[in-house]
Amino acid sequence: MKMIVAFVQPFMAHKVVTALHEVQGLSGATFTEVRGFGRGRAAGAADVTEEDLLGTVAKVRVEVMVPDRLLDRVVRAVHDAAHTGHRGDGKIYVLPLERALRIGGAEEGEGAV
Repeated sequence: MKMIVAFVQPFMAHKVVTALHEVQGLSGATFTEVRGFGRGRAAGAADVTEEDLLGTVAKVRVEVMVPDRLLDRVVRAVHDAAHTGHRGDGKIYVLPLERALRIGGAEEGEGAV
């Protein structure tokens, strides 16, 4: 099992939701509004913005727990849906998921994701 954590542009989040709904066998995803910063600057960004003053920019954090068999499809779905080709599109990270338990039931492992 794997945990996918992605940071995408807020205006692309609806495309990511739609793309994830189309992945057969995916049980769900979590979306959270977050703020952060990176060392690069987006091409064409204004010299001074409110985000620069605060030192952060808005992103949407996407978390998806998947069985290994769905990993490539989910990563590709997030990438393709969030990609504009411009700097600042976001990042995707894949981490090992050691254990999963469903609180409301008896499922454990892949059955819990």
